Amino acid sequence: MTTVAAYAAPSAKAPLERTTIERRTVGEFDVLIDIKFAGICHSDIHQARDGWGEGIFPMVPGHEIAGIVTETGSGVSKFSVGDRVGVGCMVDSCRECDNCKAGLEQYCAEGNTGTYNAVDRSGEPTYGGYSTHIVVDENYTVRIPDGLALDEAAPLLCAGITTYSPLKHWNAGPGKKVAVLGMGGLGHVGVKIAHALGAEVTVLSQSLRKQEDGLKLGADHYYATSDPKTFEELAGTFDIILSTVSAPLDFGAYLSLLKTDGALVNVGAPEEPISVNLFSLIGGRKSLSGSGIGGIQETQEMLDFCAEHGFGAEIELIGASEINEAYERVLNSDVRYRFVIDTATI
Repeated sequence: MTTVAAYAAPSAKAPLERTTIERRTVGEFDVLIDIKFAGICHSDIHQARDGWGEGIFPMVPGHEIAGIVTETGSGVSKFSVGDRVGVGCMVDSCRECDNCKAGLEQYCAEGNTGTYNAVDRSGEPTYGGYSTHIVVDENYTVRIPDGLALDEAAPLLCAGITTYSPLKHWNAGPGKKVAVLGMGGLGHVGVKIAHALGAEVTVLSQSLRKQEDGLKLGADHYYATSDPKTFEELAGTFDIILSTVSAPLDFGAYLSLLKTDGALVNVGAPEEPISVNLFSLIGGRKSLSGSGIGGIQETQEMLDFCAEHGFGAEIELIGASEINEAYERVLNSDVRYRFVIDTATI
C-alpha cells in the first residue's frame, strides 16, 4: 500500500478537502499512474452530494484521468514506464458476461466497478482521480495519443466517450442531421465529434449566449429552446437528438423534432423520474433511448479519432483549492467548458 494525497468529500454535501488515501500495491497486471490532470464532471457533483443515491464516504471523485505510467506489474504487456495514459469511468468488470466479451464492459451484467464511489473485488472502496496517483489494471487503462495534450484529453475519458459512443451507435455521419441538446461539458465535445463524423450539426441551447462558440466548434446551426418558434421551425428535422442535459425536460416537445425513426438519446441523467406520453413515440416510430459510456476498446478508438481530427476538450485549468468553487460554477453553467484540475496542486 502507498499513501498518496487526494481531495475528498468527507460526507454527503460536505465541501471537498485535502486528505490522504491508500493505493494498493502494484499487482502483476497493474500500472501505477502519476496523475497529471483530472477533469471535473457534473456526475462528480451528483455523487458527492448523494444525488444519485447513497454514496460511499469519504469520496474521492474523478473519472477523467490523464497521466504517466511510472511503474508496471510483471505481467503487464500493453504499457511501459513513461507512457501517456488515461482512465475513465470504470476500473474493472466481470470480464466473463456476454457484454464484457463483446467489448461492452460498461454494460457488464454484474455491474462494472466505478473508478470511484464503488467497491472493488477485494471489498475496498475505489477512489478517483482527484489524487496524485492511481493503480489500475492495464485492461482498464487506455493510451493517450501524442497528438492530444494531456490536460485537454482528460475530459475525453468521460465527456468524449459518453458522446462518441451513442453518435457512433446511431450512425451519425454524412447525410444525418444531429442535434446536440445542451452546450456544456458534454455537449461541446458532442458538437466537435458529430461534426468530425460528418453530420450536419445543430445546437439546441436555452439561449443564444454560446452561439458563437457553438459555431466555432463545428455546429452548422444554433437555436434557443426558450423560443417557442424553435419547435415550430424544427419539427420533424432530426435523425438523432443527443441530450446532454441533466435536468427534467418536456420530452414530448423534443420528440416532435425527430424525423420518422429518429432517436432521442439521453446521456444526461436527471436525478428525478421523467414522464413521457407514449403517443409522442408511436406517431413516428421514434425512440427514446439512453446510453452509458463506452467499452475500453471504443474509448481507445475515440481518443485516436479525436487525435486524428486534432481536438480535445475546451478546458479551464484550476488548482485543487478551487474545486469547491468549481462545483458551484458548474451548477451555475459558468464554465467553458470543462474544469480540469492540475493535480500537481493537490
